[in-house]
Amino acid sequence: MSNDAATATTAAVDGTGTTGPEQPPAPGHGLGASLRPADARAKTEGTFPYASDLWAEGLLWAAVLRSPHASARILSIDTSAAAEMPGVRAVVTHADVPGDAAHGRGVADRPVFATDVVRHHGEPIAAVAADHPDTARLAAAAIAVEYELLEPVTDPEKAFAAEPLHPDGNLIRHIPLQYGDPDVTGEVVVEGLYRIGRQDPAPIGAEAGLAVPRPDGGVEIYTASTDPHADRDLAAACFGLDPERVKVVVTGVPGATGDREDSGFQLPLGLLALRTGCPVKLTATREESFLGHAHRHPTLLRYRHHADAEGRLVKVEAQILLDAGAYAEASSESLAAAVAFACGPYVVPHAFVEGWAVRTNNPPSGHVRGEGAMQVCAAYEGQMDKLAAKLGLDPAELRLRNVLATGDLLPTGQTVTCPAPVAELLTAVRDFPLPTLPKDDPEDDWLLPGGPEGAGEPGAVRRGVGYALGMVHMLGAEGTDEVSTATVKVQDGVATVICAAVDTGQGFTTLARQIVQETLGIEEVHVAPVDTDQPPAGPASHGRHTWVSGGAVERAAKMVRTQLLQPLAHKFGMSTELLQIADGKITSYDGVLSTTVTEAMDGKELWATAQCRPHPTEPLDETGQGDAFVGLAFCAIRAVVDVDIELGSVRVVELAVAQDVGRVLNPGQLAARIEAGVTQGVGAALTENLRTARGLIRHPDLTGYALPTALDAPDIRIVKLVEERDVVAPFGAKAASAVPVVTSPAAVASAVRAATGRPVNRLPIRPQAAVVVAPGA
Repeated sequence: MSNDAATATTAAVDGTGTTGPEQPPAPGHGLGASLRPADARAKTEGTFPYASDLWAEGLLWAAVLRSPHASARILSIDTSAAAEMPGVRAVVTHADVPGDAAHGRGVADRPVFATDVVRHHGEPIAAVAADHPDTARLAAAAIAVEYELLEPVTDPEKAFAAEPLHPDGNLIRHIPLQYGDPDVTGEVVVEGLYRIGRQDPAPIGAEAGLAVPRPDGGVEIYTASTDPHADRDLAAACFGLDPERVKVVVTGVPGATGDREDSGFQLPLGLLALRTGCPVKLTATREESFLGHAHRHPTLLRYRHHADAEGRLVKVEAQILLDAGAYAEASSESLAAAVAFACGPYVVPHAFVEGWAVRTNNPPSGHVRGEGAMQVCAAYEGQMDKLAAKLGLDPAELRLRNVLATGDLLPTGQTVTCPAPVAELLTAVRDFPLPTLPKDDPEDDWLLPGGPEGAGEPGAVRRGVGYALGMVHMLGAEGTDEVSTATVKVQDGVATVICAAVDTGQGFTTLARQIVQETLGIEEVHVAPVDTDQPPAGPASHGRHTWVSGGAVERAAKMVRTQLLQPLAHKFGMSTELLQIADGKITSYDGVLSTTVTEAMDGKELWATAQCRPHPTEPLDETGQGDAFVGLAFCAIRAVVDVDIELGSVRVVELAVAQDVGRVLNPGQLAARIEAGVTQGVGAALTENLRTARGLIRHPDLTGYALPTALDAPDIRIVKLVEERDVVAPFGAKAASAVPVVTSPAAVASAVRAATGRPVNRLPIRPQAAVVVAPGA
């Protein structure tokens, strides 16, 4: 982010949205401070111990044999050659799974090892443990598998009529949302067909783990899990063990934008440790990561928007088809979000949306930040651009005429009860000054789309400005029981937080420290490492830990505060409400009492455990109706792009962001989360597409899969952060990182449309979609 953007961020925090007088410095600790993450120095210096750095005495190494085919029948598996190799200690297949043969989050439809058939490229077939990693890999390659190749089903539209790929059938879920009068029509109608590609979460650092057998016949798994209790329960069921005999220890989490670890190697790892009685380590190659973990759902969307002559929406009709790949994973939840948010943050009196999630022989799809919502945002914003062009209206003005506000209804029938300042967000980015145009000077050729030494000519470059509005839900949906437990202990002036919430980069450990600092006035706060001996806190997604885990920490800290203050209040004949804690001191409202927290503790240990459970939700019914979401977050982005209309290359010049954040808890951390989300969205817009041919991943590496680098990141201007607190959320804060991921691809596509006049109905944007003038024409 540029220095100007940093200034805009600081100014925006106080609601000004412009660069004005310098603001007073934020406090050094507690809520509202830009407290630095405890592991920042170690990660910066390269001394942070990641999961791939794990070690144990007597360590064995594991390797997994994966299917080279997208669809095949397994005729035989011969492990004898591998088992006889010197140094090989164990070989396991589906026949060696002592418990449940299938697993999965929500739907247990995915085998630990393929049995009769393989359903996607890279599906695990067998695993090997050996005394050297090269030996393990060679042994895995020596396993002889005889296949009968089958015709893969790779087109999700053909999955409906295809032979079942799974005993549960090809259809995972169908949601026919019906809202309003189906016979209503508008004076103006626009239609569109949109395709969204397969984005990989591309986790930083190798996916790795270590399994250590226990004396009681159980196993401990050390890995960078994002949901350790779910992983434990899944593993215990597959190992045929009670959950108490399986322990998951979270270690070395570098960051995650989806499910951090592929259970397809965690489970073989545990089985090998149990079989050999030795610690076993597995570090996945980047190719194995591409083959094994879940990706963003490729999606096909058909839309028809009806509006009146003034541009106000009358009806939206849509069909949404998610390609789930071989297994269900999080497809049901993704489809619910896609259908519920298919009309976007706009008031739509009548909506009829049909959504399907189907199995294919493509790579697995699952939880990736903003799942479901990102795909439909690209489509409905494309429709809004078409509508504006047909009516001759400014695209921002058309959107302003239709924006959602608190008290309006979603097409699911749910009332928007949380703050929804959508008009304020859009106005902020619309009115923010545009960047200056580049000079038509050969010395400034780095400004051309394509970067330094680009082949383009300045005369072929066109600038475009586009807009997008996005929305996401927070926490789980459709009746998910959201709950988290936390314990706060204080002794000798030091506080410790025990909570099984995994910090995947969203900053929970820093937030937990700030909450305790704010509540107890204790500056030194430690957050204990996470394992499954602690009560569960749930997965690290949808802003859950800021809400439910942060809420649990706050409640526990307040209980400790009461324990600390009650003796003093009783001694001085006043209520605890008349006492305050700040900077390690306890004072009364009248100044009669003044002491330090350490003196008041008098050597005692105080502790409390608390839970946070938000209000319940309900599943969508057979017509897509229901109060399915706890809360919503919104974002507006204005994109400015330069497009070479001869070559089709695109340079994102600037993205102006205004976001509904509820309350700023850590300004520096919030800005970083927004910038990261926007950049991930730019990747989805321009470069990231995990390509397949007949179900086979063509280039499962970071050479063939183009992630945006620091050189590709545009200027990101955070022009406004609306702090209208959600009264039902702890601290009033909202999820911050998913909604810019959802919104920025649509904004970039909108800007390319403005620059070229082309429809741009596919993400990532192909060069040919941005070409207006052919070279030499």
